[in-house]
Amino acid sequence: MDVDEFWAVVKSAGTGLDGRTGDDGEAVAAALVRRLAATSSEGILEFQELFDELHDALHRWDVWAAAYLIGGGCSDDSFIDFRAGVIALGREWYERVLASPDGLADHPAVRQAAAEDDDGALFAESVNYVASEAYEQITGGDDDAFYEAMKARQHTANGIDEAREPDMGEDFDFDNDDEMRRRLPRLAELFLVPGEH
Repeated sequence: MDVDEFWAVVKSAGTGLDGRTGDDGEAVAAALVRRLAATSSEGILEFQELFDELHDALHRWDVWAAAYLIGGGCSDDSFIDFRAGVIALGREWYERVLASPDGLADHPAVRQAAAEDDDGALFAESVNYVASEAYEQITGGDDDAFYEAMKARQHTANGIDEAREPDMGEDFDFDNDDEMRRRLPRLAELFLVPGEH
């Protein structure tokens, strides 16, 4: 599976879901599991490798700040779910977020979340586990079989098994409203109360 095929799978799973992931991503995750289970165990492992690469590329302070505004706060675990939610939006939105996380202010689900004070928009925990669930379905194995297969692939590809530290860019204070307004003006306009510091 190459990156174009990856995005085709994500697009087909998201059809009809209008970008809403406020159910922890369960609807899009279920569609992704069905779509992946129709491929092969190799295709599922390749999907996970690409998912991990795309997920890691979003591991930046400015993206985390966007998640912090949209979610009314954002822990480490919630940031993992937010990045999965951005991937679930599809290639166009993913690339827009990579270029400028403040662009999420244009997404209908984000605008609706701001209007409804919904702090769950774009947080899609279930999307993190679609490959393991699909792998279990077609191999009859369990979680361990999937993670062992992924670990073996990573070891073969890298020759070693160690995590890389991401370059997250410049760190800044998410609780400083002036800083958030400077860095993410459009999202701050949607989610911060005017005049508060």
